[in-house]
Amino acid sequence: MLPELVVLDMDGTLTENKSTADAEMIELVKKLLEKTKVAVISGGGFSRFDEQFLVSFLIDVSGFGNLYLAALNGGTLYSYHISDWKKVYEDVLSEEEIKKIYDAFKTAFAETKFVQDEKIYGTLIEDRIGQVTFSGLGSDAPLEAKRTWDPDRKKRLVLVEALKKHLPDFEISIGGMTSIDVSRKGIDKAYGVEKLAKFLSIPASEMVFVGDTLFPGGNDYVVIKTGIKTISVAGPDDTKRVIRELLAG
Repeated sequence: MLPELVVLDMDGTLTENKSTADAEMIELVKKLLEKTKVAVISGGGFSRFDEQFLVSFLIDVSGFGNLYLAALNGGTLYSYHISDWKKVYEDVLSEEEIKKIYDAFKTAFAETKFVQDEKIYGTLIEDRIGQVTFSGLGSDAPLEAKRTWDPDRKKRLVLVEALKKHLPDFEISIGGMTSIDVSRKGIDKAYGVEKLAKFLSIPASEMVFVGDTLFPGGNDYVVIKTGIKTISVAGPDDTKRVIRELLAG
């Protein structure tokens, strides 16, 4: 039987990292929305959903009543109401917290002797309102460049350990191919799952989470403690297989 809610990570799961979902994926999600509720969770803000996911639906919003968007790793939740997306809740970092995180990155860079690449695409450290995200090659780096920058996560693991010393009251996790996400303690994808459970009155045990970073230190890993069933995938093609299996089951 289908779970009452399917939670899909976005980058690396539903789409290639910061790329648009392809037509085949959208058709599979549409079929899933006809049968059950679906939530998409991302480290990015609402604009990422718009650019990478919603745009591919074109004008077909028929299934949006069953669709929920959890931005900033669960720090903000959107639901569709009548003809537009509305915030269900939002957790925002203060200016003092944001400054503290930026200062910690600067210190961590010095302590670990981190060398920034000569070519940075977009923003290296981005304030996302409820989260601060470091992108090793910049926020707009091309996919092929990101694939080879830190495939074993060693560069980011060193930075994460340094950051933890200076930001003990914050959540720090690895996301995507080049990112490190920092948010207020307790604001992570497990928080997002718990908020979805409360908002939809669906226990986590009746949900399934599909993600590509369900390893220790990955920003999907924390959902395991909620009791949600998890399925680890290696990319969008793998996710398509999982959705087909869910639909067939």
